[in-house]
Amino acid sequence: MTSLWLDDAQVPARLRLTPGSRFDTVVIGGGITGLATALLLAESGVQVAVLEGRRVGAGTTGASTGKVSLLQGTRAQRIRRRHGDETLRAYIDANRAGQQWLMRYCEERTVPVQHEAALTYAQSKAEISAVRREFEAAQAVGMPVDLLGEIATPFPSYGAVRLEDQAQLDPMALLAALAVDIEGHAASIFESTLARNVRSGKNNDLIIETEHGDLIARTVVIATGTPILDRGGFFTRLTAQRSYLTAFAVTEPVPHEMFLSAGSPTRSLRYTPSPDGDVLLVGGNDHTVGREPAPRLRTEEMIEWTRTWCPTAEPLHSWSAQDYLPVDELPYVGPLLPGRDNILVATGYAKWGLTNGVAAALAIAGRVTGKPPAWARTFASWRPSELRSLPAAVTSNVSVAHRLLSGWRRAAGSPPTALPAEGCGRVERHGLIPTAVCTVDGQTTEVSAICPHLGGILAWNDAERSWDCPLHGSRFAPDGTQIEGPATRPLQQFLQPYPSSQFTQL
Repeated sequence: MTSLWLDDAQVPARLRLTPGSRFDTVVIGGGITGLATALLLAESGVQVAVLEGRRVGAGTTGASTGKVSLLQGTRAQRIRRRHGDETLRAYIDANRAGQQWLMRYCEERTVPVQHEAALTYAQSKAEISAVRREFEAAQAVGMPVDLLGEIATPFPSYGAVRLEDQAQLDPMALLAALAVDIEGHAASIFESTLARNVRSGKNNDLIIETEHGDLIARTVVIATGTPILDRGGFFTRLTAQRSYLTAFAVTEPVPHEMFLSAGSPTRSLRYTPSPDGDVLLVGGNDHTVGREPAPRLRTEEMIEWTRTWCPTAEPLHSWSAQDYLPVDELPYVGPLLPGRDNILVATGYAKWGLTNGVAAALAIAGRVTGKPPAWARTFASWRPSELRSLPAAVTSNVSVAHRLLSGWRRAAGSPPTALPAEGCGRVERHGLIPTAVCTVDGQTTEVSAICPHLGGILAWNDAERSWDCPLHGSRFAPDGTQIEGPATRPLQQFLQPYPSSQFTQL
């Protein structure tokens, strides 16, 4: 599954790390938060480097919808219900600051942007009340929203809240421009360099351990979706979700507003211009990572829904993205551990990384340079308001514990059977060892089914042909290579890949 944005992205490959270097600040992660943070610091005279485990944009940013909006589905009412109007106002201020910085940057660097209205709409009569609550929450903090009783759409709708003059863009075009500017400020970007750990060195230095050797910094910023370091326990305060997107060629007129449903199943729509005309993007059908028995059906159902209401729609690209939802609805931006500013984190954007991610970059750069914005305390990584979210955190982690135990129970009772068919995978018990067996492109591979993060038993993702952890969202390629999540080590490989055609049924 390849993102539309990655298909023809003009982002040159960059060299991997040469170990032994020293920098003022090392940013781990080559998405919107990492690159925006690096550029802001470099512009302030900080000697900075970026480490990216794969390629720039290979994570969530390069797979996002590319929406840059202050109207974010039903987030305003959820934040208001949990924290009140003052905190919601600060959250909107932070996102507005991120949006405004991004729009100025795109204008200065001629990154194409389409300015369109954003709508949170009711896809059924049951969602009308959620639309009204979103309107009330947005209006309470001064957002110039309108409540519409009817909207003209080719799909079912029952009114919407509308916010004019929001934006959408190609996220890879944005990241490409940021990367060039970072290097133009004599900062370094190292790709194919997976960071594995950060430990203390001499004279208050930090040593960043990577797959290609170590480097040294005074400050480290972890911008990896979910923090790769378990110190601080952020994995217990986040829920990893995957959502699916498909780009369609259509002959019908494509709506130019950005739509997002107020309920489930989620439906997110926007267009993007192309040389052959407007392309329709439809996304949604999200689920917790590793807990969906047949992810491929999520994409198929979304394609079927689109073709029902746009009969000429022909899929061009299908892909998915991983996002992290915070238990108390607000992002975490600040120290990894209370009172220690040498390791900073940014996470928990709840699918709105193009505004929250830039806001996080502004907050982190302000913290490093001694000029944090006033709204930054609302995003604090350690905040008293989380006490009110303890019930949600407990519920989330009870579910994690259940998945841990049930995964081991299933693995204990699954002896080897016939080799998996093409595109399929399953967990078997080889002796006492849970083993993940899959067949991809004619090669059958056996790797450990135990996530190296906290020991969860992996699940096969038939949409992306990956092994996904149902505990905290770590994901691995069929050969065990780490893709994303809090895990920083690959899966143990038991056998070299072998052609499945060489083996008969057991």
